[in-house]
Amino acid sequence: MEGNDLANIKSAKKRVLVNAKKAARNKSIKSGVKTSVKKVEAAIAAGDKAAAVSALNAFKAEMGRATSKGVYKKNTNSRKVGRMSKKVDAMA
Repeated sequence: MEGNDLANIKSAKKRVLVNAKKAARNKSIKSGVKTSVKKVEAAIAAGDKAAAVSALNAFKAEMGRATSKGVYKKNTNSRKVGRMSKKVDAMA
């Protein structure tokens, strides 16, 4: 148990631990999504269409996993994937 939590009731102490564990998992998943976004944007900036499409597919898979785990909602997933696809499609 952490020394500086304010919970006194056993179930509340458990919630503190469980919430910390879930927050760490969500943070890790969101970090992975951000990394894949950066890879797509780097490929777009470099003008490499093939690399951008490849990175976009990896991004879609990462977002799908994050959405299925409940880190992002379905509409958020659709919005982010749609915007990124639009950027890749706009490449010459």
